[in-house]
Amino acid sequence: MRIQAGFRKERIDRGIKARTDDIFAIASCREILYLVGPRFLLIAALLIFPLLKSITGIYWQNVLMITATIALLALSWDLLHSVGLVSLGQALFFGAGAYATGYLNSKFGWSPVLAIPAATLLGALFSTALLYPVLRLRGIYFGLITFAVPMLLMRIIEATKILGGTEGISGLTPLPGITITLYIIIAVTLVCVYGYQRLFETDYGLVFKAIRDNDRSVIAAGFNIQLFKAQAVFLAALPATFAGAFLTHHYQFVGLPAFAMDYSVLPMASVIIGGPGSFIGAMLGAFIVVPLSEFLRTFGTLRIVIYSLVLLVFVVGLPQGLFHYLKRKYDQFERLVPIEEVEK
Repeated sequence: MRIQAGFRKERIDRGIKARTDDIFAIASCREILYLVGPRFLLIAALLIFPLLKSITGIYWQNVLMITATIALLALSWDLLHSVGLVSLGQALFFGAGAYATGYLNSKFGWSPVLAIPAATLLGALFSTALLYPVLRLRGIYFGLITFAVPMLLMRIIEATKILGGTEGISGLTPLPGITITLYIIIAVTLVCVYGYQRLFETDYGLVFKAIRDNDRSVIAAGFNIQLFKAQAVFLAALPATFAGAFLTHHYQFVGLPAFAMDYSVLPMASVIIGGPGSFIGAMLGAFIVVPLSEFLRTFGTLRIVIYSLVLLVFVVGLPQGLFHYLKRKYDQFERLVPIEEVEK
């Protein structure tokens, strides 16, 4: 006698992981869609939004520009955190890139095409050289140094009147239209996310992880830990200095606000909400924090309270961040699979 047993639940990714858990062998278009679908939706949304200027208005186009800027700073923070360096002063990187491109453009007349890449490298080198002597510090001690350095640079610029002093440098060469500008910074953000993820999957990235987990064992293995930390600082500074240089030409001005606390606080909040260690989480957090901050402007000073409550909910309720939570839930999606007929 044949008996139809009905249906059973099966995780959607079971077939993929059953064939190989490491290489993700693909067997059907459905599985391809399951793997790339979330990434495709995210990238598609980012690429379509700049084309909706007539619907969203120039204001929200500028909000997207600031969001991508904070996303680059959050990626920078997440890379430092992945090496065990907790930064409280991402504004250092942002301001270094901003002032470098402002000086090159105003003093030597370099176009943004040359000034922005040059300022990205010069700002990263300057920041790395500035922090190199304190890379031996760990934990909160390194964080306090990074917190103090941007304020120190602000006071030096203000007191010596260099680089425009308190008035800053204005009249810089503008970037092309907002649509092209948005596509450039979105492309850079996506490249940084992909590049950082691939970096930490290599042997070189494993050394960074080992430094975070147990730096004494890395020293015992014969690695120059301070040199690797310096390389990590340089790699982490690149997206942040680019963000500073890029936004400077967008506003055609650079001044003391380039070292503002917002460029240090918002990236940390983005990583806390999105989730550290994934890089996508840092980017996701930025695309939540910045628009949320804009929506809360209508509440006046009360928005600080609401903003703090949101952070508290994520810190207590989702300590690993929103991305890790969503990824875990997405991997648990199930479907009904018919059970084959059996003989009895």
